[in-house]
Amino acid sequence: MAHYYDEVYDIVRSIPKGRVSSYGAISAFLSLGSARMVGWALNQLKGTKHKVPAHRVVNSQGILSGANNFVGSPGMKGLLEKEGVEVRNNRVLNFNEIFWDPSKEII
Repeated sequence: MAHYYDEVYDIVRSIPKGRVSSYGAISAFLSLGSARMVGWALNQLKGTKHKVPAHRVVNSQGILSGANNFVGSPGMKGLLEKEGVEVRNNRVLNFNEIFWDPSKEII
């Protein structure tokens, strides 16, 4: 059986460019019981080479709460903006319009 981190990474890899999801939405989809568990999984990627677009995961208000985990340039904000996501004051501007909910997108 796969570790729950791998399940989180698979869901995060499914988030399309230009869209964002939340720790809570991913947690609910995987029945993890806590949004923090998603954060812990994504935090394990810090400082490693990986193909998990962790920058697409924000908190439930669209705030870039994990921005401190993105070392160097372009950072979380820069990566999102490169994909066309508008960010101001560490918050996704059109969060409700670009929110990607795995429970509605993954069948």
